[in-house]
Amino acid sequence: MLAAKTLPLTSPLSAPSKVSDDFALSFKNFVPVSKRNEKHKISCLGSSSQSVIAPDMGTQSTTAQTRVKILSEALPFIQKFRGKTIVVKYGGAAMKSEALQASVIADIVLLSCVGLRIVFVHGGGPEINQWLGKLSIKPNFLNGLRVTDASTMEIVSMVLVGKVNKHLVALINKAGATAVGLSGIDGRLLTARPSPNAAQLGFVGEIASVDPSIILPLVDNNHIPVIASVAGDVTGQSYNINADTAAGELAAALSAEKLILLTDVAGILEDRDDPGSLVKEIDIKGVKMMMEDGKIAGGMIPKVNCCVRSLAQGVRTASIIDGRLEHSLLLEILTDEGAGTMITR
Repeated sequence: MLAAKTLPLTSPLSAPSKVSDDFALSFKNFVPVSKRNEKHKISCLGSSSQSVIAPDMGTQSTTAQTRVKILSEALPFIQKFRGKTIVVKYGGAAMKSEALQASVIADIVLLSCVGLRIVFVHGGGPEINQWLGKLSIKPNFLNGLRVTDASTMEIVSMVLVGKVNKHLVALINKAGATAVGLSGIDGRLLTARPSPNAAQLGFVGEIASVDPSIILPLVDNNHIPVIASVAGDVTGQSYNINADTAAGELAAALSAEKLILLTDVAGILEDRDDPGSLVKEIDIKGVKMMMEDGKIAGGMIPKVNCCVRSLAQGVRTASIIDGRLEHSLLLEILTDEGAGTMITR
């Protein structure tokens, strides 16, 4: 078993001390070569083999030479993951905060521009609750899962597929990449079956099968599929699917290099009461031992189970990272230090 390694954390909303200030700061200053006077936008040039990202030479926060050095330090990581499929599940604090949302979108576009094959899966619980409230429907949960009757399922589909999904697609397109919005229903991407607790949960589903053929041409052409976690069964009935589960099963079906779950916590903690006890890397056996010892509990259990299941089906690594950290995706993929817990086989 790989021993759990811990190290102290800074405030969740501050840049991590484990990464140099120059490195962390440099991620905030990328703009396209061809449009250096347009701030906060990343552009892909041609195909993935022609993708270029360069620092904004007019920004005074870091010198041009420093930022060029940072880019050169990222090169080995770009080479490692270029052409590889990375499935990212998006939700939690990173979805609720506009600043963090902008950070995640910028990271996604940048990674796509340097040749990573990004598949973006999202939920949208807070937005669903907001719209249920507007319609005077009280949200109801059982063991952390949304009880979904017919009326609630209609709202879930409208919000996730019609609103949240298209909003994320628009943001990615605006940032310079090309996104395509889908749900699990499209092309039978995800086929659902009722949950074993269907009598209590209603239209909450499990994933019976995955057919990724509809998204393969998209990633082959450097597009970013943005997938809402709604699926249909063989009769056409729609089901609410846990977004973590959807991301994990998609990662397995795509033989992804990496599954990344953005969360509202630092990652897996050796001591749940000590935020400084982050486990940086652990294998499946180690995770199972932590679960048996009660060190992994509550809402972290389904996330860990999702990661373990994807790893067992061929995904190389799975990471649970802190979505409250700005540019946490870049820290996870383009540095040795990461931004949470990486689980390996």
